[in-house]
Amino acid sequence: MRSTSHESTSPAIAFAQSALGQSLSRVKTDGSASHKSIAEYLLRHQVRVAGMGIEELAESCAVSTATISRFARDIGFSNYAAMRAAVAEILQGVLQPVEKLRSTIEKREGGGVPAVESLEYAVANINATASGLAIPELDKIVHQLVRANTVYVMGFGLSTHLAGLLALHLQPFCPHVVEVAGLGGTEVAAGHLANITAKDVLVVISFPRYALDVIRLANFARTRDACIIALTDSPASPLADLADHVLYAQSSHSVLPSSSTAALAMIEALTVTLMVSNKENVEKAARLTEAISAYLYGPDAAQPARPRKNARK
Repeated sequence: MRSTSHESTSPAIAFAQSALGQSLSRVKTDGSASHKSIAEYLLRHQVRVAGMGIEELAESCAVSTATISRFARDIGFSNYAAMRAAVAEILQGVLQPVEKLRSTIEKREGGGVPAVESLEYAVANINATASGLAIPELDKIVHQLVRANTVYVMGFGLSTHLAGLLALHLQPFCPHVVEVAGLGGTEVAAGHLANITAKDVLVVISFPRYALDVIRLANFARTRDACIIALTDSPASPLADLADHVLYAQSSHSVLPSSSTAALAMIEALTVTLMVSNKENVEKAARLTEAISAYLYGPDAAQPARPRKNARK
């Protein structure tokens, strides 16, 4: 059963947990194509929608204003204005750091420096992710990881590198870790997942633009009753409905399809939580340091053995 424990102040998650957000999630799953498009847009851009006119929302969703009005009535509102007011009420007094930054950048005269703006987005994404972190959910995920026979980690595209990093961090502390895709792509990933069972965990990582193969392979793992843990950007992500547990990392960016900065920070947060969850992990970390010390430079490097006094010359 998918966990719904997300005690946080993140507007995106709080909105998804509201009665309206849950209605939108149901429409996103079961509605018509046009209604799915509107529901997903509302879940992903609720702060923007609070200030949008009906024409602007219709254009953004590639539907007619009549479709927007019908959508609002179908989910229990008298008209679009009433639905927009409900969105604004849920978000009242809260504004995502990324939205604040976007508004600030848009108001700058003469435009900003792209490199600086990119770094500002990175900071805002990490702040938003930290504010939305659900510690109980993180603890449940750690529990699943340490008890799994095998932890499979999967990501495609740019998420391949995130998956590789997470797998590297998990290896010393989990019985068996498999990076599903690596540089091999879908065929290699499918081969690795062929023997996944209910005693295993699949950690799947995907951010906009979502890879279709990630969704298909996660669905396959779900049919085998494996525990699915998702690292993604939003409750509107296609992974959110598939996973038993979800970690959200904000990924907004002014130029790139998505930013990986907060995802990397979340991977480190998950790793640290796992490392300190068990006293035995101290010994595991010590063994790891000993094993790699011969390959290190500096204070952590292994000291060469001293020759014995009676060694033959």
